[in-house]
Amino acid sequence: MPKVSSITRVLEIIEAVSYASKPLSPLELSQELDIPKPTIHRLIQNLVDDGFLTVDIGGGIIPGKRVRNLSVELWQQRLFFNERQMILQKLVDELKETCGIGIPYHMNMIYTNRAQTTLPLQIYLPVGAKSPMWCTATGKLYLSQLSTTSRMKILQGLPLDKFTKNTITDIDALNAELDRIADTGIGIDNEEFISEMVAVAVPILDKKSRYLASLYLHAPTIRVSLDDLLTHVPRLQKAAQDVQTLVYDLQS
Repeated sequence: MPKVSSITRVLEIIEAVSYASKPLSPLELSQELDIPKPTIHRLIQNLVDDGFLTVDIGGGIIPGKRVRNLSVELWQQRLFFNERQMILQKLVDELKETCGIGIPYHMNMIYTNRAQTTLPLQIYLPVGAKSPMWCTATGKLYLSQLSTTSRMKILQGLPLDKFTKNTITDIDALNAELDRIADTGIGIDNEEFISEMVAVAVPILDKKSRYLASLYLHAPTIRVSLDDLLTHVPRLQKAAQDVQTLVYDLQS
């Protein structure tokens, strides 16, 4: 059997942690990657020291700041950015309302693509802007995709500030809302982040049907209702599938 280089092992550890649906222990990584326990502990410690991995409050290994930053930069690669933008622009041309893509970043959602409506009344949330997870369609959709344990850890760390009269700030009520979103696969913001703005979101998935990002559509309530936006969900899902095709090409 050919000898596996330390560089390959380091990359395999980062890949395994990044793809995992829950924080992994050093023992789990050792068994999954067939790396001796002393070696896995040494490599993990080096990666933690260098900011590529970090240890969560339960002792599990999760991606660190440098891996999260890298994931955003890779998602923003110019070629794929432009192709995603074309998909979104076609969507806006059809639906006449603003749409975009948001991804989880630290304890927020960050907007990575956006196509703006040409209608006179607009809500401006530019590319690079961050928004809270607990009261946006994109963020609630992401939270709904997490395991019960991971979701609760994040919810307990969020400030749950009240932005509007509709913002859900009670954890039990929010969990119930996230369970409903998990069942439907549709994120909803019913004037919870910005008064007089409604939004819906659908997931963009990787080849293994794991959540990658949220594709959203939002509009002012003076022009459309939440029910109006929900009628466009099938078209959003088709656009999400088109974006997924780009992701599959990247993963091939």
